[in-house]
Parts: sequence; structure tokens; C-alpha cells
Amino acid sequence: MTERIPLQVSIMSLVYSTGRALVWWLFFLLTRREVSGRENVPDQGPLIIVSNHIHNADPPIVGISFRRRVIFMAKEELFRSRITAFFMRRFGSFPVNRQRFGREALRQAQKVLDGGLALAMFPEGKRSLKNQLENPLPGSALIACRSGAPIIPVGISGTEQVRGITWIFRRPRMSVNIGRPFYLTPAGGKLDRKELAEMADSIMLEIAKLLPPEYRGKYQI
Repeated sequence: MTERIPLQVSIMSLVYSTGRALVWWLFFLLTRREVSGRENVPDQGPLIIVSNHIHNADPPIVGISFRRRVIFMAKEELFRSRITAFFMRRFGSFPVNRQRFGREALRQAQKVLDGGLALAMFPEGKRSLKNQLENPLPGSALIACRSGAPIIPVGISGTEQVRGITWIFRRPRMSVNIGRPFYLTPAGGKLDRKELAEMADSIMLEIAKLLPPEYRGKYQI
């Protein structure tokens, strides 16, 4: 006997698939997007995607650049509007307080990874107004250490050109570089702030390797 798929799950999948297709066509028509490194992404199993963040277009760009479904950790401010919250949740995103990264955020992240899904986050916790890498928050390193999931670094460049109205006529060039998976291995015992900070910096260095020099900020390699 075939197992029936719950209606809510079917609706969420339909919303995600439809939304993803619309976003893909939008960027296909209005930008010149280049994606490299897709061969580095495992076809299945838990995965943590970490990327630089320079524009509001970054989340959809990351989402359509992976063939797998991507679940985002998103700042809680995006969920204050009922309409925005509705679509964010249908796409599988969940809210995170950037200043008080607590147990609930860890629980939600672990739930996504335990389900064998891809979890995406921006380690800096905010957009960089200078289009350069900035200091990361410890959340991404903490999740990676506790879960043991492979980490895929992503370097995005060019999305900062999406501003005003004239960009749709210029078809700006954007690059999404996907790096090879790596792991964070704690030294042992309880993680302290210093070790977490060092591991978070190591994540940023992996992202920096995938970016042009002018985007690397303090993480020059």
C-alpha cells in the first residue's frame, strides 16, 4: 500500500518548487549568473552551506545554485510581517535571533541536519555594507562542531550591482563559487569562546578562497 504524503507537506513542496522555478527564471533573464563547483556538493546527507553576504539577493542566489533543497537560517526580523513569515516558513526557513543565538536555534538547525537536509547560513549574521568579509558570529562554528556535518563554503560576487532600477537593463554579471567540503574538529572537551572564534575564522578563510581579492576584507590569503 502506498503511503500518503500529508497535505501540508505537499503544499510546502509545491510552493518551494514553484517559487524556486520563478526565481531561477528571474535571475536567468535579468542577470548573467555563473556557478562553478557544483560537483563538490554531495547528492544526499546533512550539509552546512556557509556564504558571504553582500546583498538581499544572496539567499535566492544560493538557493537556485544548488540542485538540492536548501533550508535557510534567517534573521527573526523577516518573520515580523505575516505575509513574509508565511512564505519564509513555506520555503522551510526558520527565524534566528542574531544577538542571542540560543538553544532553540541550535535545536532547529540540528533537526534540519538530522533529516539529511542542506542548511544554509551567513556566518557574519548580516550584510556587509562594504561588500567585504567581516567578523563572523560563533553560531555557524558551533553548529558545525556539534553536528559533525560537512561544510560547503560559497563565495558570491556581483550581487551588490542589484540596486535602483537600471540594473535590469544592464544584466549584471554574478558569480557563485562553490568550494570543497571540509569539517571542523574541536580539540576536545567543552568548546570555549576562543576556540569557537578561531573555528569561525577558519570558515571565513575558506569562503575567502572563493572570492576575488577585493571582497575578502581582512581575510586576505
